[in-house]
Amino acid sequence: MGHELGRRLRALRAANGRTVAAVAADAGLSVPYVANLENGRGNPTVDALTRLAGALGTRLVVGFADTDDQSASPPAAPPAALVRLGRTARFRRDVRAVAEATGQSADDLTGRLPDALARLSALTGRDLAEPDWLRLLDALLLVAAHPDPGERAQ
Repeated sequence: MGHELGRRLRALRAANGRTVAAVAADAGLSVPYVANLENGRGNPTVDALTRLAGALGTRLVVGFADTDDQSASPPAAPPAALVRLGRTARFRRDVRAVAEATGQSADDLTGRLPDALARLSALTGRDLAEPDWLRLLDALLLVAAHPDPGERAQ
């Protein structure tokens, strides 16, 4: 569990383009503590994980599931190509546009979007390259910023 948690924390932080020091400061935790968690070491408390989630613009979800219920398993870390995309100016610009069009917080959306895109990409059954991620992001932006005109009439 520790290594998966660490990979997930690192991926969320990287997708947000943040440093360990910045996330630690926002969460009120020490840099070595956060770095150790990212490296799969340590036993974080629920409070520490909740604070880290807030600093990363996401939320902590804790639950129990049957051992054979794979649908309840935690999401995997976003793929490297998606993490790299999350660091680009275009990604930040598009997230701001989607947030504005949908009335959401850009920071919150930045924290949730990589996971949502990664889950959506799983439907393709293959590893996506940056151009594929950009097309998914373009589709989201198109739907958010330009809803179907017939939808407004209903």
